[in-house]
Amino acid sequence: MNILGIETSCDETGVALFSRERGLIAHALHSQVDLHSVYGGVVPEIASRDHVRMLLPLIQQVMDEAGLERPDAIAYTAGPGLVGALMVGGGLANGLGLAWDCPVIPIHHMEGHLLATMLEDEPPEYPFLALLVSGGHTMLIAVRELGEYEILGTTLDDAVGEAFDKTAKLLELGYPGGPALAALAERGDDKAYSFPRPMLNKPNLDFSFSGLKTAVMLEIRKLEHSGDIDSCRADIAASFQRAAVDTLVGKATKAAVTEGLNRIVVAGGVGANRLLRSEMARRYPGKVYYPRLEFCTDNGAMIAVAGALRLAEARDATEIRAHARWSLDTLAAPVAA
Repeated sequence: MNILGIETSCDETGVALFSRERGLIAHALHSQVDLHSVYGGVVPEIASRDHVRMLLPLIQQVMDEAGLERPDAIAYTAGPGLVGALMVGGGLANGLGLAWDCPVIPIHHMEGHLLATMLEDEPPEYPFLALLVSGGHTMLIAVRELGEYEILGTTLDDAVGEAFDKTAKLLELGYPGGPALAALAERGDDKAYSFPRPMLNKPNLDFSFSGLKTAVMLEIRKLEHSGDIDSCRADIAASFQRAAVDTLVGKATKAAVTEGLNRIVVAGGVGANRLLRSEMARRYPGKVYYPRLEFCTDNGAMIAVAGALRLAEARDATEIRAHARWSLDTLAAPVAA
């Protein structure tokens, strides 16, 4: 069974073809970073229009690379995300489903990230703990089986990715800020500033990064006033990154011990962070799984593999689903339609 995956939840157009027998066959990704960078963030209307422009050429590219005329089913991101962008992917998926006479499968974007490690040669076995750090989400999830998810902790305000981007903006690093901040941090001293590790010692497993962001902002303002900011940017970036990573690793380790889980999956864009990867491996006694770097950010391959695992839920192309908000714990194990 060949599953075509379509991802259009935000500012990346992703397409992939996954086979239940052969694995990942082909994939393509188009980033809209250049379009949005002049505005300092994602503009929803521009994102939707660019998905319209790029989606069909990318699908044709992937199908040509695979040497196929049509897939057996189409999986598309149905949410959460920008509604206009989701409608583009969902509308085209359903249109192609009618034209190709194949079923479609609406996929939860965060479940796609959670399952991205299933693309690797050594995927994790159930059960495991998932640390999802993507876009506006920072979550700890006990994954018992496919569709059996218990959210143990989530962000109460800014997600860690948002905290990276906002701190990068304070440091005038441009957009997207997270990767630029991580690169700058490699040249700094992560012990130069003692920034807070928010809620690390609280008994619950929730996250909060607004206090960390505020502490960084106040330090930057003080340095700007004294004229020392230029010489301290790398140290600020490194100290912020260390505080954020300490919080993520500490909470994830606590959650795994509490739930008796000896496997952790780290997925989402911040999952590509080098310090997070090294610290999780160093401090967590169990096995840690990551998607390869190209599948940490939004991509079609994670939607295609999620579609393959939820093939029993394939339906006729009659309804376009697009949810700006969609809680992961409302999903269920796959059942026949």
